[in-house]
Formats: sequence, structure tokens, C-alpha cells
Amino acid sequence: MTENPPAPVPRSNVLAIPAYVPGKPPVARPGVTAYKLSSNENPFPPLPGVLAAATEAAGQMNRYPDMGASALYEALSARLDVPVDHLATATGSVGLLYQLVAAFCEPGDEVVHAWRSFEAYPIAVTAGGAVGVPVPLTVDARHDLDAMAAAIGERTRVVVVCTPNNPTGPAVAQAELDAFLARVPSHVLVVVDEAYVEFVRSPDPVDGVATALAHPNVVVTRTFSKAYGLAGFRVGYAVAQPPLAAALRAVSLPFGVSTVAQAAAVASLAATDALLERVDTVVARRDRVLAGLRERGWDVPDAQGNFVWLPITDPEHLGAFVASAEEAALVVRPFVGDGVRISIGEEEACDRLLALPGPTGAPIGD
Repeated sequence: MTENPPAPVPRSNVLAIPAYVPGKPPVARPGVTAYKLSSNENPFPPLPGVLAAATEAAGQMNRYPDMGASALYEALSARLDVPVDHLATATGSVGLLYQLVAAFCEPGDEVVHAWRSFEAYPIAVTAGGAVGVPVPLTVDARHDLDAMAAAIGERTRVVVVCTPNNPTGPAVAQAELDAFLARVPSHVLVVVDEAYVEFVRSPDPVDGVATALAHPNVVVTRTFSKAYGLAGFRVGYAVAQPPLAAALRAVSLPFGVSTVAQAAAVASLAATDALLERVDTVVARRDRVLAGLRERGWDVPDAQGNFVWLPITDPEHLGAFVASAEEAALVVRPFVGDGVRISIGEEEACDRLLALPGPTGAPIGD
């Protein structure tokens, strides 16, 4: 009997990549509006002028996108007051993370990051053949920057600071980041992930752009997916000094950011007044939800993104909370063993959230 010939086998690191678990979509229920609070999406429709710009750009779908994203680079340069050669674009900030590992890590090199933090970090690190070094958060769900600095070793090439931290919510202060950077060796790249920067209202917020301009080993990454509401188009950008930005552009996927996405991003940058108004609305809802949850017994860490975090570590209690949310037609994002993240969505969704059972089983709301 003839044996089957050997089949192709992926690299060992590919087989070790953890699966990304996306937020579940809402399930339609008769007579009830279901809300998706599981993906930190913007609850508002496109900003003024964006749909028209995207529709017009869609008429060019038979042509390749502008690989240099020239209009987007110019718009970002003007908005951020940085030269074009300090910029790099990608398919969301996740795309930038993959590019950073590809550009700066040899196989076996280490990437230090907080945990729990953004779920894509260990995926991108492992996919690039690097080794993740997760550093536990503090008891109040913040980055332990002292422990992260201590975790930097001979093989460390990249350190990721997520501020505000997804999924737990607290943000790093500029003074904390400055002190941390002073401890990081100059050859180690520090990535400041500011995906939720527009929602930060802390007393000493990080200025990622200024920090990147002042440090030759710092890259700040941002996205149009959250505040700008372009999650479906996948546009992210990085700011760094020219050698770092050039490295990111060198490993980028050719034509990765579509024509429609580029047009929508440029139009979104032009709608600043409407953007700020919507962000302020989300922040006000977030603060109301945060205060309401705390008043009714939940131990909720500081929230500086467009979401709140309930540290429900017991799987049974977590399952019960998720089930009660689903009964109220709310889909939230559980992280088994750690807690549940709840996006700030429509006003009615916030009201329903505050009517769910509290930590003792009693209703949260009045």
C-alpha cells in the first residue's frame, strides 16, 4: 500500500498563533432593538461628507489605490503638524502592529506588553516569529510600567504601551510614560498604541505625537476605526521619526489601504467639529455609565476609552452576567477568567446596561 506523500506544514509559530475572538453580533428579537456593545464601535453614522466621498471613490474600484496614499498623508501632516516623512499608514492599527514586528524583530526576539491588553498583541507577535513577554496589570487594571521596564532583557526589541488600555480602560499619564522611556534602552522600540486617544479626559494625558517627535525610539499608532467611525474600512496611521516611519512603509502591504478607505479618512479629517461633538457625547455617556455602575456596587476601573470594564473573574458569574445582558438584547464582550468589556453605544443601550443585575444580583438601575 502506497503511503500518502507528506503535506505542507506551516511554521511552528504559525501553529501557535492564538485565535482572535471578535465581538459577537447582536441577535434580532421581535419588537426589541438589539445593541452590539462587544466591539468598541462608534454608534454614530458616518461623519458629514464621508459617505459622499466614499461613494465617489467606489466608482474607481477598477483602479488600484494610490499606493503612496498621498492625499491622506497630506491631510494627516496638516492635522498633526508633522512632516509627511514622519507618517506611515496601514489597514488599521492592527496592521501597523504586524508591520512593526516584521520590521524590528528577528525570530525569537521579545516583545514586552501588558496583559490583559489588546487581544491582537500576542497574535501579531507570534505570527512574526517573535516571543511575547506579557506583564500583568496592577490591581487597578493599569499598566505596571515598573514591571515592564524590569522585563526588558537582551532579546527585547519592542515594548508596547496601550493607552487607554483595551479592554480595561485606564490611561497612562505623560509623566509616567516619560519616566518609563528614561528606563528603556535606546535600541528598544517603544510603541504607544493610542487607538482611543480622542476619548481621553485624564489630568495628564499622553501626547503621543509630541513624544514620538522627541524620541528616536518611539512610534505612536492611531486608528480611524474608533472615534472616526471607519471600523469597516480599516485605516490606521503611525507617527515616528523618519527612519522608523520608513521601515514601516517598507514592510507595508502594497495597495493595502483601499481607495474608498483613503477617501473616507480624508473626508473624516475635514469634519472636525462634528467629530468632537460626537466624541463628547460618547464621553458623557461613558462617564454616566461609569458613575452609575460604581454607585450600584460594581468595582469598575477608570475608563478613558469608549468602553467600561467589569472585572468578573469567576466564570460562572461572568456567564450569568453575559446571559442577563443578552436577555436585555445587549451583546457584550467576555474575557473568561478576567472580566467583561462593554462598549459605550446608544443612549438606550446605556440605560439597559444600568438596569442589569448588579454584583449581588440586585438590579443596577433604579
